[in-house]
Amino acid sequence: MGIVVSMTNAIPQVTLSNGVQMPVLGFGVFQVPVEQTEQVVTDALAAGYRSLDTAASYGNEEAVGRAIAASGIVRDELFVTTKLWVLESGGEDEAKRAFERSLRRLGLDYLDLYLIHQPFGDYYSSWRAMQDLHRDGRIRAIGVANFYPDRLVDLIDHNEIAPAVNQVETHPFFQRAAEQDFMCERGVQIESWGPFAEGRNNLFSNPVLSEIGAAHGKSVAQVVLRWLVQRGVVVIPKSVRPERMRENSDIFDFQLTDAQMARIAGLDTGTSLFFDHRDPEAVSRLGKRRVD
Repeated sequence: MGIVVSMTNAIPQVTLSNGVQMPVLGFGVFQVPVEQTEQVVTDALAAGYRSLDTAASYGNEEAVGRAIAASGIVRDELFVTTKLWVLESGGEDEAKRAFERSLRRLGLDYLDLYLIHQPFGDYYSSWRAMQDLHRDGRIRAIGVANFYPDRLVDLIDHNEIAPAVNQVETHPFFQRAAEQDFMCERGVQIESWGPFAEGRNNLFSNPVLSEIGAAHGKSVAQVVLRWLVQRGVVVIPKSVRPERMRENSDIFDFQLTDAQMARIAGLDTGTSLFFDHRDPEAVSRLGKRRVD
């Protein structure tokens, strides 16, 4: 597992533990309004993105599918990820039905990556169902999201297939370096959601990030994405503005120095800026949230 250079769209790719290649830079649609999603994804594809990340709980899989269908892009040039929600994980049969619903909404014959969205509910049954779907060729790679190391290793140790990816909150204020080292040891690719921390802690005006950006003639957003990619983290930034989409993809023509990487490392607070997956109230709230 590691980063190799792909000739497609000049976006490097990571090679997952099962040999599947995944673009190191993708496009996420979390919190993109349903009525805007088709146009936003169309703009992202026009800007050169070929990896798209959605989820059943986002409510916009159909719009993503319409944009894919209208793009005319050959299917094997795309890398499409979606996710299984907690209340869809009631046993192996229900997980498989949820997968089929997502596939229909996306208008696809297979998925490149399917993730268990949260480490709650009957995710062991879900994982067994996903292993079956993977063996049947319906999913090229399977993984998880928001799993801490204890639950991740428990899932790995008691199943035939280990997760290829773990998508977790990762940004300058919550860097998860030790968790990344653990995942690497276990052959799990770390993927960042919320790479910009949704602007919290005044990320876009942070003096350290701003100074490093000025040294390279790059924006704070580009510095953050470059820092993540340089660490070997897959990123899926979101934007509804075409010019920002293009800016976010323009990160492969510069490199941060060791000193600059160390300065960014100093911004780590070691805690989530959103919610704690080990907090009982957060667990209960997420576990009760329904997907329409």
